[in-house]
Amino acid sequence: MRIDHGAIFNQPDLLETNDEPEVETVTYFATATRTGKQWIATARDLPGGRTVQAQGASWREVKRNMADLVFEIHNDDASIGALHLVPADPDAEAALKDVVAARSARVLAEQAEREAVRHAVRLLIDQGWSTRDIGSALLLSHQRVSQIAPRATTQKL
Repeated sequence: MRIDHGAIFNQPDLLETNDEPEVETVTYFATATRTGKQWIATARDLPGGRTVQAQGASWREVKRNMADLVFEIHNDDASIGALHLVPADPDAEAALKDVVAARSARVLAEQAEREAVRHAVRLLIDQGWSTRDIGSALLLSHQRVSQIAPRATTQKL
């Protein structure tokens, strides 16, 4: 199996959000249980102490139906609301949390790899390496090296 190490640059960089104004958000939590062929979700502690239930034939449908109910109640509030739907079963909830954590770690690792590669490319170009040699050392094509640091490569050639 051959890995395309340059494919990581097909993904966007993470955006720094330090310049964004803070927005007040409220997250509502709902739990879902499969009963027969239906999912039933319940959200408690909504504005006014309300509790709502939604049904759906699929996870996607029950989540959409619950979101409609929650945001209908939340509509009068000036803050932005979010819905977090989890399985009522603790083992299923833990399994889904593990997947989210693993995906988050992968995104952060990919960003770190892109930054490390960019740094290495710039450093090696500044040291006079050719794009072909850099590509060979970093397991990238010379074209990808030129895409990563286009100004530096044209100045050195």
